[in-house]
Amino acid sequence: MDEVKTGAEARAEDKPRKKRKALKLKDLGLGVPATGGEVLRDAKEVAAIESHWRGLGGGKAAKGGKKVKYIDELARLQFELIKLQEWVRVNGLKVCVLFEGRDAAGKGGVIKRITESLNPRVCRIVALGTPTEKERGQWYFQRYVAQLPAKGEIVLFDRSWYNRAGVEHVMGFCTDAEYQEFLRACPLFEEMLVQSGIILIKYWFSVSDEEQEKRFTERMRNPIKRWKLSPMDLESRKHWVEYSKAKDAMLEHTDKKLTPWYIVDADDKKKARLNCIHHLLQQIPYQDIAPVELDLPPRQSDDGYKRPKKSKQNWVPEVY
Repeated sequence: MDEVKTGAEARAEDKPRKKRKALKLKDLGLGVPATGGEVLRDAKEVAAIESHWRGLGGGKAAKGGKKVKYIDELARLQFELIKLQEWVRVNGLKVCVLFEGRDAAGKGGVIKRITESLNPRVCRIVALGTPTEKERGQWYFQRYVAQLPAKGEIVLFDRSWYNRAGVEHVMGFCTDAEYQEFLRACPLFEEMLVQSGIILIKYWFSVSDEEQEKRFTERMRNPIKRWKLSPMDLESRKHWVEYSKAKDAMLEHTDKKLTPWYIVDADDKKKARLNCIHHLLQQIPYQDIAPVELDLPPRQSDDGYKRPKKSKQNWVPEVY
């Protein structure tokens, strides 16, 4: 792949700058670990998507059948998410999406791909930490209620009130009575949300034992990913079967016709992202709202304004 130089390097050259060639997907090598790890791979992914957004703006399905290129299809789906976002905003819909699953199942990855092209004022992520002492004394659902969407909002929960059905139950952070009460009350709580006008969508990311071990190992060895691995994640490996039983009980009690669970096969990260986003778009009927045409007004005249000298201000050094 041709080297892409930074702005500073390009300016330093004496030769006239040549017109940069458009990025070609075949040159990106996204399927192969690249030097620089996850950061570089993500940068390539975003660059490729931005390069192809104009051509994919029509919303046409990518060609290639089963061999659809990941970047092309992700870009197309992100265009559709932008349309959905505008439909939600204009029509005052309230959308709440839950992402649950084992550690390293890929929940954060799909959330990242959903939100990276959206307006954070419309679509926001909720990832609550350990409850405070005050929150532990509240109604269990109370701290989650405060995060629910208002009209014109999409809220993505990176883990949710289902912590009680999973980690809290398995690791002993709640009593058995509290656990049983959750299984009883949760369907009623969610029914109340739906009846109040909230569109509730629940995803469970299913990852195999072997694939989770592979991802944990990668996180242990990769400094860029190590922050993703917590002592609790490692401890959860010892309780694989207990988590499986807890998941089964959770689905049995809370997979209702009004608020169903949707299971995502997450062993292949890229396929899981595409499948989940595609499915999400099918759950909310929307239309493409034509944007209002804008005219760029002329800039105000200087009117005697004199810009202060740069030497009197603290500018960030141009290292690059």
